[in-house]
Amino acid sequence: MTLEFLLDRFSEPWVLAGGGLTVGLVFGAFAQQSRFCLRAAVIEFAHGTIGHKLAVWLLTFSAAVLGTQLLIASDLANLTEARQLASPQSLSGAALGGLMFGTGMVLSRGCASRLLVLSATGNLRALLSGLVFAVVAQASLRGFLRPLRETLAGLFTTADIGGNDLLAFVGASTPLAIAFTGLWLAAGLFVAIRSRTHVWRAVAAVGTGLAIPLAWWFTYAMSQRAFDPVQVEGVTFTGPSADTLMLFLSPPGSILDFDVGLVPGVFLGSFLAALLTRELAVQGFHDAASMRRYLFGAALMGFGGMLAGGCAVGAGVTGASIFALTAWVTLSAIWLSAAITDRVLMEREKVVLETELGAAGAPADARAEAAATSVSR
Repeated sequence: MTLEFLLDRFSEPWVLAGGGLTVGLVFGAFAQQSRFCLRAAVIEFAHGTIGHKLAVWLLTFSAAVLGTQLLIASDLANLTEARQLASPQSLSGAALGGLMFGTGMVLSRGCASRLLVLSATGNLRALLSGLVFAVVAQASLRGFLRPLRETLAGLFTTADIGGNDLLAFVGASTPLAIAFTGLWLAAGLFVAIRSRTHVWRAVAAVGTGLAIPLAWWFTYAMSQRAFDPVQVEGVTFTGPSADTLMLFLSPPGSILDFDVGLVPGVFLGSFLAALLTRELAVQGFHDAASMRRYLFGAALMGFGGMLAGGCAVGAGVTGASIFALTAWVTLSAIWLSAAITDRVLMEREKVVLETELGAAGAPADARAEAAATSVSR
């Protein structure tokens, strides 16, 4: 009844944008409070630590997948028309794009959603990196990088293997998918208890994840009621970031939809959460070298995310919530490349620090200790 009420009083584009804004507010506020970050979880796991950062990611991921599968099981949404399942997707793009995105995520110290959340709290590094991400994503979608993206994406697609539905491939049902996801949730709860994760942080992580089924439900409900066709979709940031950028650059020709409302909603939700908890703080780049690293990483994420069909949230969590095969490929590639990139950066920093200390005449044992301390930070 609520959607009918809104559609009677407002145009469909404004209702869609309002829905995106609402979902974004939920995601942004909870993501800011939970410190949801795939990069942090990967690095913590790669270092052999089972801590609260991994717990937050597991709780967010499992809440998103479990909530979506329960939505499907309850017949509240039919997601077979979602882009990830209804049309051929690129397996080569998922793998290559995931590898690029994971590397860029580590270099820029956050995935696309994390950069957006941090920029709303006053982090100028994240703000500039996010703008570079959006510009490169737009160039990859409709600009001069489009031919390269389409060439790489066309190397191997799900049309070559008969579809992108992972559950159909393995012959699994929705109840089995729910049981499988329950194991992820149990793992998240175990890690949270073991690492003594703060209760509110764990709750906020679950709230972040539940923004994904909320988006699925809203866009599906709108697709059943709207006069014009509406794309059934979850939460993603690569395409929406590019669309939002174009909305500000050329508003007369832009169209309001769910994606356009999502990005401002996440920004506003994060800002309000940080404001209420007094966590707003202006932060800048430390030096020119770090600035170059951040911006190069953001550019890699922009192209990699568009090539993979979404970011760590869109192609990874949202796609995984409906068991799209390419989403699991992308997520695996992101984890792998992020862990490798972090290891390479650690070794490089260690060598540079040992060289500097050696030139200063520090003893060998002191150099080793200082390098280990620096790398662990």
